[in-house]
Amino acid sequence: MGHPPEALPPTSTGDQKPSRPTVSVIVPAMNEAKNLPYVASRMPEGVDQIVFVDGNSADDTVAVAQKLWPQATFITQTRRGKGNALACGIAASTGDIIVTIDADGSTDPAEIPLFVEALVAGADLAKGSRFVGAGGSTDITTIRRIGNKGLNGLVNLIFKTEFTDLCYGYNAFWARHAVALELAPVEYQRAQWGDGFEIETVINVRLATCDLAITEVGSFEGPRLHGRSNLNAYSDGMRVLRTINQEWKHWRARPKSVAASVTSVSTTPVVTHTPV
Repeated sequence: MGHPPEALPPTSTGDQKPSRPTVSVIVPAMNEAKNLPYVASRMPEGVDQIVFVDGNSADDTVAVAQKLWPQATFITQTRRGKGNALACGIAASTGDIIVTIDADGSTDPAEIPLFVEALVAGADLAKGSRFVGAGGSTDITTIRRIGNKGLNGLVNLIFKTEFTDLCYGYNAFWARHAVALELAPVEYQRAQWGDGFEIETVINVRLATCDLAITEVGSFEGPRLHGRSNLNAYSDGMRVLRTINQEWKHWRARPKSVAASVTSVSTTPVVTHTPV
């Protein structure tokens, strides 16, 4: 898949100031033992922290991950769903930059330097897109492509954004902006809004409505290597549609103090594009 992994530059050289921000990569996984070796082989050298979030796997996912990344931060998610896994991962992250990828091999960790570069260049959110630059997909079906385009257009209309790929989970943002996501506390035991696959829409919309600078990074999506995807084009599409409605209500009710607390704001949610 694509070019070989390029190492991130070191964070410091001797007594000099750091040459780049520190990077935490969140890897949520449930029963992904067979896919993890490939993901690890594509991980760039120099990542400062890998946060491995186990979704109560029934196979040896955790054991495999511990062999691949012995220095990683290992946690078990507190509820169910990808959104809760990412919330747990964000809470455990220590880096200046937070990157979210998938553990099934569909998102290429070798692209992480591109996302970091976009943030260092001035973006607040680096949003992966399969539809800009050299981005693409060998996994998206015609039905999913049409559904994504429709939902994407609806979000752009309602929230005055310019996204090209709403439902893609490869994202990177400055950790200081995590407060703007307003995710449910991980300590809660009952299911919360944002715990499921709607998390990508929640992240994108909530950061955009804080008037942050957004750069889309061309990203290539590969197929799931092993196992069966939990995604369902119809049910998950309807969930995203419901999410758009919920986020519109949330946006209207959000106190201005939340947006004001986010640093490095721009006057509009500018979307630029960076190719692979």
